[in-house]
Amino acid sequence: MARARIGEIELEYEVRGQGDPLVLIMGLGAQMIFWDQELIDGFVRAGFQVIAFDHRDVGLSTRLDHLPVPKPAQVMTRAMLGLPLDVPYTLSDMAGDVVGLLDHLGIDRAHAVGVSMGGMLVQHLAIEHPARLRTMTSIMSTSGQRSLRPSQLPRPSALRALFAPMPRTPDQAADNVANMFRAIGGIGGRLAAEDEARCRDLGRRAYERGLAPRGFLRHFAAIAASGDRTERLRRVRTPALVIHGAEDPLVRAAGGRATAAAIPGSRYLELNGMAHFIPAARRDEIARAIIDHARRN
Repeated sequence: MARARIGEIELEYEVRGQGDPLVLIMGLGAQMIFWDQELIDGFVRAGFQVIAFDHRDVGLSTRLDHLPVPKPAQVMTRAMLGLPLDVPYTLSDMAGDVVGLLDHLGIDRAHAVGVSMGGMLVQHLAIEHPARLRTMTSIMSTSGQRSLRPSQLPRPSALRALFAPMPRTPDQAADNVANMFRAIGGIGGRLAAEDEARCRDLGRRAYERGLAPRGFLRHFAAIAASGDRTERLRRVRTPALVIHGAEDPLVRAAGGRATAAAIPGSRYLELNGMAHFIPAARRDEIARAIIDHARRN
């Protein structure tokens, strides 16, 4: 593990392997340990230099607790009504953190892969810093396209799963993460045994590294304030791969389809039997798609 000074913050990061740089960008409030280690190992074996990091405000990176904590109900209400939001920082700011990390590492251009909020950050990188990307992969994410159709909105049970009470012990943290991913990433509310065990282990490890509920809420506000990227994505020329689970209850598959439709020349891969989680059963297929996409470009 190492730390990179980027303006007034420091990001905790890890680099593995040699070859073409590939930066992995995790989702809402999630630490870099949530990346599947076997997925990372596959990228390393394929000849990539893999970079993962803790976002600002979570994990071992700088906590910004001098900033206000947005109230999620107010954030969601204003976002749904299309009203402006005054947030502590934006997704553009967080995309700038990625650029700062690449600068710190002396990397001019990288392949970028993001899940959920991380996919949104990859989109912001392609819009705002296109010269820094060789390719982009947006997984289980969305263009921010607004819709009131029920089939395109998050299921209430999926949203509730994100806001579980703060755990007070490692075992409670293990329960929280397993329960959350059963709700948003399971099929029929269930995870495969291997995935369940991994989620419980992640909960304990995240607790030991340090949970950041206020950082989570600031991330949530940044997403809500980010708006619709559709028109800006139409000008993106970075080679794009968009991957989505057909059963995703949190960011519905319509979000992935809208992202792919907005980016000229993008490739879209929708996977049956996958929700808002990369299960072990789909790991190799997703890795191959990302590796092939990077090698072609």
